[in-house]
This record gives sequence, C-alpha cells and structure tokens, in this order.
Amino acid sequence: QVQLVESGGGLVQPGGSLRLSCAASGFPFSLYDMNWFRQAPGKERELVANIPNYGGTKYADFVKGRFTISRDNDKNTVLLQMNSLKPEDTAVYFCNAIRRRSGNNYWGQGTPVTVSS
Repeated sequence: QVQLVESGGGLVQPGGSLRLSCAASGFPFSLYDMNWFRQAPGKERELVANIPNYGGTKYADFVKGRFTISRDNDKNTVLLQMNSLKPEDTAVYFCNAIRRRSGNNYWGQGTPVTVSS
C-alpha cells in the first residue's frame, strides 16, 4: 500500500535541466522527512538532498547551487529541480521517506537520469 513513485527522469544534455517528481501514498506524508538519493552503476547510493517534514533543506556538496528540493504536503509530493546538469549526475534517482521516531523507511523504484551529449 505504501508507494513512492518517481517520474521525470530522462536524457538531457550537459547544462540542461530536469524536474523529478515523487508521488507518495499509503502513509502520513507530512510526518516524514523526504530525501532524494542517487546511485550510479558500480557506486554506492548517495544522498542528494533532504527536506524534513515541515521544511528546511540540505544538499550534498556536489549539487549545491544547482539542485532544489521542495515538497507539497497537500499533494503528497516531493520535487527535485535539477539545473546545470553534468555528466557525473548520471544515475538512478530514488525517492526516500523516513520517519525516525518509528524507524519506517520507504523507497521508490527509481527514475534514471542520463546527462550526455
């Protein structure tokens, strides 16, 4: 019943932009911190951006100034606006929801992003 469904990935040229979306259902979205992770082939999954349940944001150094995470608790969605994309941003991007008080931790299926000319 719990679902996190990412969308918006695709192929873009270096310097281009994409907006990823994560649609959440089956749990009280507003109580959860939300994260975007990414994983490139042969590499560990890494945190890209974080937005707690009622705002504030944190970003990995490698995306600061280029990516923006946001959430809409009324729509149960979290977005990742990605600008000035680089080839090294190529990865599968995953939406993650976590409620630390309970330990609940949910993952989406991922959406692939390829940055290439």
